Amino acid sequence: MTPGTVRIAVDLLGGDDAPDVVVDGALLAMRADPDLHLLLVGPAETAADLLGALDPVQSSRITVRPVRDVVAMSEHPVRARGHSTIRAAVAAVRNGYADAMVSAGSTGATVTAAALGLGRWPGVRQPALVATLPAVAGPVVLLDVGGALEAHPATLSRHAVLGAAFAAVAHGIVAPRIGLLSVGTEAGKGDRARRAADPLLSVGPLPCDARYVGLVEGYDVTLGARADVVVTDGFTGNVLLKAIEGAYAMAGGAPAGVGAPRAAALLGVSGTVVVCHGAAQAADVASGLALAVHLWRRRAIERVSALLTGGEPDDRTDRTTDTEVTAS
Repeated sequence: MTPGTVRIAVDLLGGDDAPDVVVDGALLAMRADPDLHLLLVGPAETAADLLGALDPVQSSRITVRPVRDVVAMSEHPVRARGHSTIRAAVAAVRNGYADAMVSAGSTGATVTAAALGLGRWPGVRQPALVATLPAVAGPVVLLDVGGALEAHPATLSRHAVLGAAFAAVAHGIVAPRIGLLSVGTEAGKGDRARRAADPLLSVGPLPCDARYVGLVEGYDVTLGARADVVVTDGFTGNVLLKAIEGAYAMAGGAPAGVGAPRAAALLGVSGTVVVCHGAAQAADVASGLALAVHLWRRRAIERVSALLTGGEPDDRTDRTTDTEVTAS
C-alpha cells in the first residue's frame, strides 16, 4: 500500500435500495479518489457488478469478502451477532484488513456489532452517532442522531464531551460552544433527563477549551449562532435530522455550497465506523465513503479518544467549514 491509501470495508447489502445504490456509490467513490481501496462485503456476484464497471487498474484496488447474510431493517439488532455483512465488515476493521467501515444498513445492528466487535472507549456506555449540519454561522455538530434512543442525564453529559472533542478534531473549531437541546432556553425547561443533565453540564469538565452555553432550541441547530455542538438523545436527534432533510427537500435543496449530512460517524468505539441513512442513494453512499476517508486521514477517531483520556491532538487542523464531505 502506498502512503495515503485508505482501505474501507463496505456493507454491500445495507440499505433500503441495496445492493444497487451501494455498488453505484462505491463506483463514484472509487473514481473520485485514486487512493481509495475497498473491501466489498457481500455476495460475490454483487461485487462482480462493480468490478465489471471498473478498468483493470481501478479493479485492482478492490477485494471481495463473500457474505450472504444480512440484518434486515426490521430485525432486532442482536442479529448482528451472526455472520452478517455488518459483522464481517466490523471484523475486517478489528483484524486490520480495513481501516474503516461504511454501512447503510440497520443502525442498531451496526452500533451493536461495532460495540461488541471493536470495544467501547473507557467511560462510554452508549456510543453516539454524530452528524455535522450546515448552519448560517458555520457547521454545527449534532449528537446523538440515532446511536442510543433513550435519554439519560449521564449519557447526555458524556455526549457533550464526545461532541466537543469531535468538533475540535474533525472541524478545527476552537473552544467549541456546547448547547443542550430543549424546548426553551430558560433554566428548568425540558423533560426530566434534560433538567437533570443541565446542571451536570454546567460543572462537568470539557476538552479543547469547550464551554457549556446552556439550553438551546431547534432553530439554534440551523442558525449556529449560539452553539457549535448541540447535544441530545438519539431519538430526538434522528427526528430533527430527518426533519431538516425534509425541509431542504421542500426548499429545493440545501443552501449553495453546503449540503445536508449524508452520513454520521460513530463515536465511542475503537474504530472508524460511518453509518449512512437507510434510504441512501448512490451519492449518499459515496459521501459516506468520503467521510470515512476524511476521518481516517485526520486520525479523527484516534485523536478524539486520546482527548477523552486527557491527551491533546498532536497537530492542529484548519477550521473546516464545509459540512458535507463530498466524493468529488
